[in-house]
Amino acid sequence: MSVPVRRKAVADPLEEREESLSQMAYNALLDQLIKREIPVGSVLQERRLAEALAISRTPVRDALNRLESEGFITRKPGGVLVVKEFSTRELIETLHVRQILETEGARLATGRIPVAELDEVEAEIRALLAAPAPNAEKDWEVDCRFHSMIAARSGNAVLAKHIHDLRLKTHMFNMDRVPERFEIGHREHLSIIDALRREDREAARAGLYAHIENVKLSIIEKLRAI
Repeated sequence: MSVPVRRKAVADPLEEREESLSQMAYNALLDQLIKREIPVGSVLQERRLAEALAISRTPVRDALNRLESEGFITRKPGGVLVVKEFSTRELIETLHVRQILETEGARLATGRIPVAELDEVEAEIRALLAAPAPNAEKDWEVDCRFHSMIAARSGNAVLAKHIHDLRLKTHMFNMDRVPERFEIGHREHLSIIDALRREDREAARAGLYAHIENVKLSIIEKLRAI
């Protein structure tokens, strides 16, 4: 008896291009939102964004829908999309969730991170601390490398994805806005790396918990002073 052969689905090049453009638009807009190049409260118009990105409106619409679902922008009456302003409560609650997820990530990652990788991240942190005039962009890059390393080595892809998304939402309080956290924060990173190197699960977990708690307290103090 002959076995029916199922024809392999052929990808539509046009659909693939639209998906690629949607991802490009999403990345570009998210980057501008994180860096506050598009101010809070700004109205986002598909046509103008499409013109600025030199693409059609369809991928821009897809990107905006995704950013809305992730909470970076919000829809006002009449369907107008604007850049969302995070409330103090939402920011603190987001940091609290990060604290829960990242401490679990540290627990899971302990003993799983190659020494060479720890050495690389430590070297980047020390180079940043030794720089005469570190900038916010480099600070964010190194900070991402540290937190992403632990999340990725947790072995839980869902956990790592949630940590990544939540970190983007709290990035508004970077080195420019809380400069006093720059050196202290990276010293805390080095302490956590030391615990990971010793494979001290409890010290790594406690260190990361304290690190995010200190970020939270610094932000609260900053907001009280406004």
